Amino acid sequence: MSKINIKPELLSPVGDMERLDSALNFGADAIYIGGSAYGMRASSQNFTFDNMKIVTERAHKKGIKVYLTCNTLPTNSEMEAMPEFVTYAAMSGVDAFIVSDVGVLNLVKKYVPNAEIHISTQAGIVNYASANAFYEMGASRVVLARELSLDDIKRIRDKTPDKLEIEVFVHGAMCMSFSGRCTISNYLTNRDANRGECSQPCRWQYYLMEEKRPGEYFPVFEDNQGTYILNSKDMCMINHIDKLTNAGISSFKIEGRAKSSYYVAVVTNAYRHAIDYYLNNGKMPSGSEAWMLDEVYKVSHREYTEGFYFGRPNDSQCYKSGGYVRNFDIAGIINSCKNGRAYFTSKNGVKEGMQVEILSPDRKPFFVSVTNLLDSENNPCDNANHPMSEYSFELENAVPQGSIIRFEK
Repeated sequence: MSKINIKPELLSPVGDMERLDSALNFGADAIYIGGSAYGMRASSQNFTFDNMKIVTERAHKKGIKVYLTCNTLPTNSEMEAMPEFVTYAAMSGVDAFIVSDVGVLNLVKKYVPNAEIHISTQAGIVNYASANAFYEMGASRVVLARELSLDDIKRIRDKTPDKLEIEVFVHGAMCMSFSGRCTISNYLTNRDANRGECSQPCRWQYYLMEEKRPGEYFPVFEDNQGTYILNSKDMCMINHIDKLTNAGISSFKIEGRAKSSYYVAVVTNAYRHAIDYYLNNGKMPSGSEAWMLDEVYKVSHREYTEGFYFGRPNDSQCYKSGGYVRNFDIAGIINSCKNGRAYFTSKNGVKEGMQVEILSPDRKPFFVSVTNLLDSENNPCDNANHPMSEYSFELENAVPQGSIIRFEK
């Protein structure tokens, strides 16, 4: 079967250097990062200008693009520092600025006239008129609102210039509000979601209390499963790579700059293999070839939903719990393989004789038994229980540096 001509970009989140390694090693075409200001993820480490330059140099060596988030809505005082911020960011080598504010868009055009500009999902683009307007203002890409169906996206694609790229979220946390523009956190805890400080009150369990019955709490039921009435499921579209590609989408975006390096590695790897399989075979994987579709269940996640892609969702809320499902843990990161042994940095430890799974970017994950476990001094040991220390065990099939050792909990 002939190959498909359209190749969507796989865009992965990077919140620090460790997550950068995961994205670069496991198949991202591009990454998006935050600087020390103006990016909507306060809980991720983010990058200084010096570190930003290191990130772009490392990514560009592998042919991977770097996009910088500037998608908050700056106040007057914050806007005064914006020209210096975008100028230094451009000097660090970033390939595009992700913005939502029209004033920021104009400042980027003024101070970095050759910069690529991507319009953030925070702009709430839900129609082709808005997409065209941003294109006329100088945007090269629009990140569409999460509340659109595939038919909506196709229509936007049909009614916008071919040069305007279309990006959508395909995986990760969903907001109970419109594309993250929620004020509940600000109201209840004075933590602004638009500054990346959301306390996620939508995940809390709520009760009613009548004013004349203080301390007497009444459960709030949407159905008999529980009281998490605002708690959204996570998005997962890995089973629909074919439909997303045929809709003319330019970039598949994974949410999660504040999530772990393990999450970035596993989800990036899963979508990389799923996209490549579809592009090379013209069909979605099935049977034993569909292993990558199960990978998204091996990271910490909420129940999954397809969001609005196939119309108004009726199963998008988690009623049972506000927490995550986490069935796998990372045991270590492989540093090298030589002479039939794998040398790794311990994370959560492994024991002699333990069954572990190796996640490598170049093949299907495989199970091995930990045998002949040695410490950093090549002394036999029963337990690799010192985090960040190096150990080794026998491994017949060598894997690349950065491969992950994990185990089922």
